[in-house]
Amino acid sequence: MSPHAPTELMALSSHSSESNVSLDTIAQEKQGLVNSGEKKPSAISANGLKVLILLAVQNCSKNLFMRFVMKEHPKFLTSAAVLGVETVKLVLSLLYIQFVEKKPLSSAVEFIKQDRRNTILMAVPATLYSIQMTMEYIALSNLDASVFSVLVQTKLLTTAGCAVIVLRRSIRKVQLISLFLLTIGVMLCNMKDGTSGEKQDAEMDTTKGIIATLSISACSGFASVYTEKVIKAKRKINDELPNSLTEPSKKEQYGLAYTQVQLAFVSLVIMGLYCMTVELDVIMEKGLWYGFNGPAFMTIFVSATGGLTVAAVLKFADAVLKGYATAISVVLTG
Repeated sequence: MSPHAPTELMALSSHSSESNVSLDTIAQEKQGLVNSGEKKPSAISANGLKVLILLAVQNCSKNLFMRFVMKEHPKFLTSAAVLGVETVKLVLSLLYIQFVEKKPLSSAVEFIKQDRRNTILMAVPATLYSIQMTMEYIALSNLDASVFSVLVQTKLLTTAGCAVIVLRRSIRKVQLISLFLLTIGVMLCNMKDGTSGEKQDAEMDTTKGIIATLSISACSGFASVYTEKVIKAKRKINDELPNSLTEPSKKEQYGLAYTQVQLAFVSLVIMGLYCMTVELDVIMEKGLWYGFNGPAFMTIFVSATGGLTVAAVLKFADAVLKGYATAISVVLTG
């Protein structure tokens, strides 16, 4: 053995120890950088804020279109309008899957088959949303736009109440007070004197319009909270599955576009059955789109984009924040 061997071994051992210390230090520094880079969960994400603003703008434009169309008391079938809205939602969602997510349309069919349980659960919000859209046409045919804008803000309270009951979500006193103040504030902003409002029409039934508007509030509140629960529960289950049991492609299938295809499909089935059993004679005599004009078709498209926007809000924010966006849109409209 060389007389310098012990020295070399000691040097090598020292270098190895220094390397280990350096590696540990680097690892700790990297971990520190990762931890320091983590963002604390905020009340609302950037995507949530964007979709809330989009929802406010969409609601404003929808109210303006529907006021313009329903002021003349058109005689078209409201069920046909609902069918049109759901058809546009279905087409837009499928186009998103095809051209944005770059997946075949057959994946949507496969998703509905694999997610049969939630497809059945979607029958509840699908029915409520269909009733809500039908009630909007009825309400705006029998109430002044200002009165409708005031009464419909009760959906803020019904949504908050349903969130507490269904989602077991606690609402602090400050939030509850702010909801009441927001509701009252929006009502005051939209109140007009009798001379500035629309003239009373002989064909308008105020009681019928009030009942329809309150029905909208009840349906909207429960349907929003129920849909939020289904969407977020599905996402939570998907995230908690081990990587070995959940393929990345399957995770991607639980996206918002697929949920909208699912909801639109169920809505079309429900409204289709309603039309066949209740309004088949009228449809056979006058046609499904009897009485529709350009602005009426525009309300269908705007309402469809609104449904997609609401779904995005329920994914990136929550149902209560959706109510705030709706209130802002009414102030902009008024």
